[in-house]
Amino acid sequence: MVNFISIRELRPKLSNVLKRIHNKFERYVITRKGKPEAILLSVEDYESMVETLEIESDKALMKRLKKAEKDLRAGKGTTLAEIHKELGLV
Repeated sequence: MVNFISIRELRPKLSNVLKRIHNKFERYVITRKGKPEAILLSVEDYESMVETLEIESDKALMKRLKKAEKDLRAGKGTTLAEIHKELGLV
């Protein structure tokens, strides 16, 4: 959920806003004079976005992921049981 809040509104509510971000993973667009200026979000949200960007910017990894998806749709792949057997876990 994205909330819009002006800097003026944010100042007295900062502690409560931070609690909502931490506990409910809410996101806030901070506005100044009615225009978006910044975003407040949880560290977990931020780290997830950075990780996603890093993965998507790795062309070799994305190529392997797309091939894996194609193989799975074609019925190719290895079951978890097969992997366990191969690793000697069963």
